[in-house]
Amino acid sequence: MLNDNFPRSNAYHPDWVRSGVSGGAHPLWLTEWVTEALELRPGMRVLDLGCGRGASSVFLHREFGVQVWAVDLWFGPDERAARFRDAGVSDDVFPIRADARALPFAGEFFDAIVSIDSFVYYGTDDLYANYLAAFVRPGGAIAIAGAGLTREIDGPLPDHLRPWWEPSMACLHSASWWERHWRRSGVLEVDTADTMPDGWLRWLDWQYAVAPENTVEIRALEQDEGKYLGYVRAVAHRADAALDPPITSVTTTYQRHPLLRASRREH
Repeated sequence: MLNDNFPRSNAYHPDWVRSGVSGGAHPLWLTEWVTEALELRPGMRVLDLGCGRGASSVFLHREFGVQVWAVDLWFGPDERAARFRDAGVSDDVFPIRADARALPFAGEFFDAIVSIDSFVYYGTDDLYANYLAAFVRPGGAIAIAGAGLTREIDGPLPDHLRPWWEPSMACLHSASWWERHWRRSGVLEVDTADTMPDGWLRWLDWQYAVAPENTVEIRALEQDEGKYLGYVRAVAHRADAALDPPITSVTTTYQRHPLLRASRREH
């Protein structure tokens, strides 16, 4: 749980980190890594999208002095509220339960949006970048980090990954995939897209620390040795381009017409 590459994270007690486990990655390591490619200043409004149990949200406020809206769908806000209160950050970190596809915020409300090890569950949609960009100010950052691929698997699944792989893991992609995906949206300009050096080892470190009984995943990582599995990040800013307005409803007016042609009615 200590690593020289993450000096900020090393200050946090391992029991506190373990108490906030919500996925297959050390949330503070990934948050520290992705914020190295961001400029965060005190007082900024930051959306921590898919924040899990909120460890990354506490880290963002304590380390950078930003206000954080901690949004997650799967994990309820009450436990997060208790964690934020005990961490002394409840005046600036706000727990919210919301779907990433139905965010309850005004347009251009945030200075930056950060997503730690959750973006793959909703952000692969070709239309999502346009939707999400509407919530960040022009020039504001969108930054993600999480489990992914060091290179795309374009052919059959490698044999050593089969025991662990599930169909839903098709959402995992490489940094270069995310760069192409965001560039083709036309609304994001990519600043950084890369793979964490020895990310597969950090993935293993986390599994050893919090889920040593997860032998299937551990064996897959050990056999893969970073050939396909690792941690990826991508950082972009909202481009100076017009966004497509979201379609929230379609107004129609019913007009009555004959159901059948005249020739059919005669029979």
